[in-house]
Amino acid sequence: MPALFSWRRGKSAVLLAVLVFVAAISMARADATAGSAHTSAPAHAATVSDASSGIPPAMPCADVASLDLAAAVPDAPFEITSATQLAAGSNKLGSWAACDVKGVIAPQIHFELRLPQSGWQADYLQLGCGGLCGNVSTDKAAASAGCVPLTNGAFAVASSDEGHSQGGGLFGTDPTLRADFGYKSDHQLVRVAKAIIAKYYGRSAAHSYFDGCSQGGHQGLTEAQRYPDDFDGIIAGAPANNFTALNTFSHAWTAQSVFLHGGPATLTIADLAPLHQAVLKGCGATDGIIAVPLACTWDPASIKCAAGQTATAGDFCLTADQVTTLRRIYAGPTDERGRLLYPGYQLRGSELNWAGIIVPATATGTTGDINFVQDALRYLVFDDPRPGLTHKDVRFTDASFKKIMTPNEGMYDATDPDLKAFKASGGKLILWHGLADQHIPAVGTLAYYKAVTKTMGGTSATEDFARLFLLPGVAHCGGGQGPDSFDALTALVDWVTKGTAPKSLLTASAGSDGTATASRPAYPFPYVAKNTTGGPSDEAGSYTPVLSQAESGLTLNWLGSFRSGYETTGAWLHGTWVVTHGKA
Repeated sequence: MPALFSWRRGKSAVLLAVLVFVAAISMARADATAGSAHTSAPAHAATVSDASSGIPPAMPCADVASLDLAAAVPDAPFEITSATQLAAGSNKLGSWAACDVKGVIAPQIHFELRLPQSGWQADYLQLGCGGLCGNVSTDKAAASAGCVPLTNGAFAVASSDEGHSQGGGLFGTDPTLRADFGYKSDHQLVRVAKAIIAKYYGRSAAHSYFDGCSQGGHQGLTEAQRYPDDFDGIIAGAPANNFTALNTFSHAWTAQSVFLHGGPATLTIADLAPLHQAVLKGCGATDGIIAVPLACTWDPASIKCAAGQTATAGDFCLTADQVTTLRRIYAGPTDERGRLLYPGYQLRGSELNWAGIIVPATATGTTGDINFVQDALRYLVFDDPRPGLTHKDVRFTDASFKKIMTPNEGMYDATDPDLKAFKASGGKLILWHGLADQHIPAVGTLAYYKAVTKTMGGTSATEDFARLFLLPGVAHCGGGQGPDSFDALTALVDWVTKGTAPKSLLTASAGSDGTATASRPAYPFPYVAKNTTGGPSDEAGSYTPVLSQAESGLTLNWLGSFRSGYETTGAWLHGTWVVTHGKA
């Protein structure tokens, strides 16, 4: 599940201007439209922070390397290994010079903390990682396109490798490293980072934020559920929070579906473009994006090849095996009684994004899903390494579900819908997910948010601290066919500091030269953007929010459940009982 989102710094200034301009148009049109708080929904524009008014450092950067702060975080032993000057021109987050601090938290959580040398506004931002992590990157924030405070140095920024270096899932053979990856490393890092910040500036950070996508989204939800006081605001994009089932049943299902009967693949990358066009036509999408994929029930059998017919470039059709493959992919992994083994499935309209992940380049090639399952089965799921296992060994049964899920309960997954402690501490949560996500089906995030809503006591009690935004046509953590660049970070800061909840997020896409090619508002679930004005489909001002019956009415026959087990659960690993409750 690599975090594929990247923001091209060279385009940011151009697109920011477009975002602000489009936001102004959207707000003007919204003001002219009477309606509820949902229907007025002004697009969120970035606010500018005055870098000159920032808090200066209280000590030289070079002296940070010799700091001894062990007593500041006694249960998270750490050492600072270096502190060097980072020139503004070398900082991909923005045009601010930093004191670049690197260190390690026991036993081997490597981290990096960038401390602005001017412009700091007493804010701290922690970044998540992607896939199985294994490297430290503080070069990009997943949902902050055009966030001026970030580019001006308002935030001290940190991230970690989650306790291991590159090497796939091999870290899972060690119980301590499993726990660091599963839930501990971010809690350790935020306390260490805050201790260094307090010493460097002579004062503590006033507000702390988290931004991550994919595994980073998983990290964000883990923090909200286990350590509700760590962050004031969290952005969790495309979260891999149902980690175990995702990397076993979900990915193995798509792999076995594509390599039907053991292979070769029934679909290759060459099939995806004509398939996608057929899906768009079947779902009635006239602008190239399916706004509400859950409302579309297009059946692949509608374009099944007639007897003796062979698909051609101008006359695309599907073989019987291809129809079976697609039906399985759209249905999701089910057991012998038809119950989902993962709370999600690929949505119609995501086909172009399957290349290399779900569908191979050639009929005998491999896919990302195959590799994800292999790491999980061999090193992460069972107590002892099983290096011979592959995606072909996954069985889609009730017994297999219990065998895989029960030993890992509370280790990797962040599925607890009870966020009362996070809300009570004043925390704010922005969830977002691309509806054309090829790695982590958006249905799972929608199902989790609905569980949160039920647990928290309804819509009103939930949306005053947590909101979900679903982005049509957007692939995993960005990319795809829909507008995928947006600034949730400024929206989150305003929510935390001003109490202004985001009524919409303005999304935009840009061409290779940085010029915006389309924009569209995203509204909080259960509302979706619909072109009710008859205006251009690529202009945000053409859209207003409407209730999505398909999304709000979603129900799943899932073998699992969203619940908490952290207080009492643990796991035996190599003869050691590992407590999996984060506060133990």
